[in-house]
Amino acid sequence: MSRALATAFSPQRRPLPAGLDPERLPAHVALIMDGNGRWARQRGLPRVMGHRAGVEALKRTLRLCSDWGIGALTAYAFSTENWARPGEEVTFLMTLFERVLALELEALEREQVRIRFLGDLEQLPPSLRQQIDEATQRTSSNTGIRFNVCTNYGGRRELVRAARRLAEQVASGQLEAAAIDEEAFAAELLTAGQVDPDLLIRTSGEQRISNFLLWQLAYAELYITEVLWPDFDEEALLKALLEYQGRHRRFGGVQTSR
Repeated sequence: MSRALATAFSPQRRPLPAGLDPERLPAHVALIMDGNGRWARQRGLPRVMGHRAGVEALKRTLRLCSDWGIGALTAYAFSTENWARPGEEVTFLMTLFERVLALELEALEREQVRIRFLGDLEQLPPSLRQQIDEATQRTSSNTGIRFNVCTNYGGRRELVRAARRLAEQVASGQLEAAAIDEEAFAAELLTAGQVDPDLLIRTSGEQRISNFLLWQLAYAELYITEVLWPDFDEEALLKALLEYQGRHRRFGGVQTSR
């Protein structure tokens, strides 16, 4: 494990940059972190080095969001489709998740981060599940930023799970079919109790949502950047937030002139 990867949050908090309106920050930011492999290939490095660098970018982004007053950050770390990658890469990623959790847990506690892992966790290695359980329990009472890590997550799978749970409640007589509405459906999602993302950031220029938070992103603002994820830094996040604050969110309505 590199010295950089073992370093926890920087002790120096970053003030809100000039030009950002603290009253118009997104309450919840979602991330599709794309480009680790391309970043490594451009530098003649193995793909795993791109994933290591991607961890550092995620740590930077989490700290910035926490310092700047953003209430929640959800990162797409490993999708249900990612199992199709080469076996050695999947093994490396699982080991990387486990080691980073072990190294960073004390810092997450100190910074009052509430971490949760969203997805089909039963398919993960037992040692990683143990680390996830410990991190979730030890940070559950923290009062700072909510940090959701989508691991073995698929948006369609989440929707099927919610539909099945509601169907079981109807079949058992606990719920009337006519009582199923958007609120009831949202209560069965993995993000139940949290506000939906206001902003989705996707790096590396790809223009799709890749089976990520299909329900929750219904009204999110989409921001696509050509920056590869390991290069995503304070300047890149600031650009995304400024773009977000420059948009008019109508939620299907019509903006009236003043």
